[in-house]
Amino acid sequence: MRAALAPAPSLRSALGLPLASLARGRSPPARPRAASSLPAGPPSTMPPYPIGTPGVPWGEAERLAWRARVEPAVTRSYRDEVVAKIDALRDRFDVVRYGALPYDAADPDRYPLFAVKTRNWSAAKPCVLVTGGVHGYETSGVQGALRFLETECANVQDTFNVLVAPCVSPWGYERVQRWNAEAVDPNRSFDKTNPPPAVEAALLAALVRSQSATWLAHFDLHETTDTDESEFRPAKAARDGETCEPDVVPDGFYCVGDAENPRAAFQKAVIDAVREVTHIAPPDACGRIIGEPITQEGVIEYPLDRLMLCASLTGAKYTTTTEVYPDSQNATDEECNDAQVAAVAGGLRYVVKNEGLS
Repeated sequence: MRAALAPAPSLRSALGLPLASLARGRSPPARPRAASSLPAGPPSTMPPYPIGTPGVPWGEAERLAWRARVEPAVTRSYRDEVVAKIDALRDRFDVVRYGALPYDAADPDRYPLFAVKTRNWSAAKPCVLVTGGVHGYETSGVQGALRFLETECANVQDTFNVLVAPCVSPWGYERVQRWNAEAVDPNRSFDKTNPPPAVEAALLAALVRSQSATWLAHFDLHETTDTDESEFRPAKAARDGETCEPDVVPDGFYCVGDAENPRAAFQKAVIDAVREVTHIAPPDACGRIIGEPITQEGVIEYPLDRLMLCASLTGAKYTTTTEVYPDSQNATDEECNDAQVAAVAGGLRYVVKNEGLS
């Protein structure tokens, strides 16, 4: 997840993390990659993106050309890998369909959107939101949210009302893409004062409003892959008519707090819980992660509302955006998923203790 806060181009976010404890010694399983015509790794100069004219923002023709380039590249099945797992949870949780994405005219139901709720929802219990797959290509955000439901959610449902939206962007999930079909980043679209520019954000925001809940915590699950450098940052620069300087993906877990509501002890609890699963990303020689100064080990901060990030959606007291780096040599897919679960579980343990909940 990379963020850009105009007019300060140094405010960028590319959150990522590697995980390496539950299955050490195993080779990371193969996972789908986004299509890219650019070399991996940080070259001294980023080559021009194959769509558009350098320095000129995209118009409709370029957006359509981009979609034509990525639309056929379906490498995995949302129904098989996500919807089927949600269906298997129906005996333990309530499942809510909150809309469908309008990207397939021949099959309007190709991309239904589902959220999973704990039962016995009560006004006496505080509410927790977990979101995954806001960027569809970030696999452990989706699979980690599902694994949390399969494992740890039962341990907290007597204390919290929990709502989980495991895959906010299924079109992107199938194509391993960051943007939606309109070349819009859903995680820059949670505008509270205007209609959200991404339908994924609009539908999720409507779902959250429909709960009439006061949210105590929100965990937004993300990851960063090597294709952030080889594909997604160059594509964004081309789309916006900007230049793109090379950067590196941090090798380790880290998370992003809200600069206007940082909750340092809460972020530390998340980091400490994940540390049991994998290593934490070290800062660079300047004490930064993805260009931002760390506020403590493995933590940076962004102004969530100003960037219209998903973690700003609820205005919760406790928010964090997690990041996993699945391309690490020290990571497996299973460890990535388990790190996401550990982040949510560890954060909730802190909330229970700090808020005096039983």
